[in-house]
Amino acid sequence: MKRRNLLKLGGMALAQAAARMPAQTMLGAPTPAHSAMAGSDGPEPQGKADYTLRIAPVTVELDPAHILSTIGYNGSSPGPVLRMKEGKPVTVDIINDTDTPELVHWHGMFIPPEMDGAEEEGSPFVPPHGRRRVQITPRPAGCRWYHTHTMAMDDLHKGGYTGQFGFLYVDGGDDPGQYDQELFLAVRDWEPYFSASMEDDDDDTHSGPLLEKPAVMNTAPDGLEVNSMTYSINDKALGSGDPIRVRQGQRLLIHFLNASAIENRRIALAGHKMKVIAMDGNPVPSPQLVDSIFLGVAERIDAIVEMNNPGIWILGGTEKPVRDSGLGIVVEYAGQHQQPKWIDPPQTPWDYTIFGKTDAASPPPQESIELIFGKIPGGAGKFNLFLVNGKPYPHKGELVLHEGVRYRLVMRNQTDDAHPMHIHRHLWELASINDKPTAGVMKDTVVVPYYGRAVVNFTADQPGLTFYHCHIQQHMDYGFKALFRYA
Repeated sequence: MKRRNLLKLGGMALAQAAARMPAQTMLGAPTPAHSAMAGSDGPEPQGKADYTLRIAPVTVELDPAHILSTIGYNGSSPGPVLRMKEGKPVTVDIINDTDTPELVHWHGMFIPPEMDGAEEEGSPFVPPHGRRRVQITPRPAGCRWYHTHTMAMDDLHKGGYTGQFGFLYVDGGDDPGQYDQELFLAVRDWEPYFSASMEDDDDDTHSGPLLEKPAVMNTAPDGLEVNSMTYSINDKALGSGDPIRVRQGQRLLIHFLNASAIENRRIALAGHKMKVIAMDGNPVPSPQLVDSIFLGVAERIDAIVEMNNPGIWILGGTEKPVRDSGLGIVVEYAGQHQQPKWIDPPQTPWDYTIFGKTDAASPPPQESIELIFGKIPGGAGKFNLFLVNGKPYPHKGELVLHEGVRYRLVMRNQTDDAHPMHIHRHLWELASINDKPTAGVMKDTVVVPYYGRAVVNFTADQPGLTFYHCHIQQHMDYGFKALFRYA
């Protein structure tokens, strides 16, 4: 049975009453600075921090009849939008009001490994009912995010399955374009469960050339994987909460984030095109108008939308069962009074390379590292085991970088999933997808296609342990990760 056949088909009512607040509140604001809270374990930090993140139980009201209990930041999920200035050091007090050790990862930032928030890099945990103060110098500029980086394994109430995530925007002083509203929209799934009857329809890459499909397939039955039937944008399901209110002629700047722990997603705004101007917070060489965007887990896309088609529209997932299960938000023009409308966008394959340039001047790689992805169905008991170069994590003495050297990573995906691969503390430049060349597209996460190939180049310019992994929580937990070490 295909995954989407498991989803409930009933749509959520689009006219539920909910307390309304101005759409501009989706912009977020820096968390006020606070001193460390009394009663926490550990010594009292000296002076005020610039920001405070409190990890604690929260409730999330997807709609009036569906209220979830999870772990979040500062009383909500997503947590507050943190806005920082590039190059200006800040301190963050992280206070853990839960019974388990926690980590906060600053995704996409150039910071030392001990501050990065990954156990594998040596970042210390925030102890239960304890605190930790971190000091970071935010860079590079653009849309980053923060989230937990703890292992979950078979506990679907830990790690990325919780509500511990939020946007972080690093202001570099360059306005990405004149706009009337700036929105931060996180695509999210909730209430995960294990399933053995699934086929991944959502990776958007099945139509590719399948360059890495093995000649002899492993036909053993897959282990359990994680699924969901409950979705939202930010903390509201489609039909609940406040719409995005606009006026004809306005320009919206939308920062999209796939904050899922489970799946890649395609998103569209019915009746409108979106101009992609940045990926993972980094401006693209060739901004393009598209009918929909594709977001691997942990990817971000910044898009400008010209509001030139009055009506009441739905911005949401392009798969109807997913949209009906909550993945959407209403966009309402002033003076319009009709039911929200959805129009399926053209089924155009997602192509990173249209946003790059083949003639961009980039330093040539000096060394090449091949990374072959494999999967052993049921190789971790009830679950699948994932391999990099024939081994699950850890890899000892194999992935060594030399500072200042320009590397090429050739990622060969010999599995039947599209994997959103993330490198910590560095950016890489996309060189090709399934042998289609490009240049100038800078990212920290790239989806390596189903049975496909992705090639990236990067310079080893951030000394220290550097974590590399699939950003799907279960895949990372069960072997799909590696650690680069500087010589």
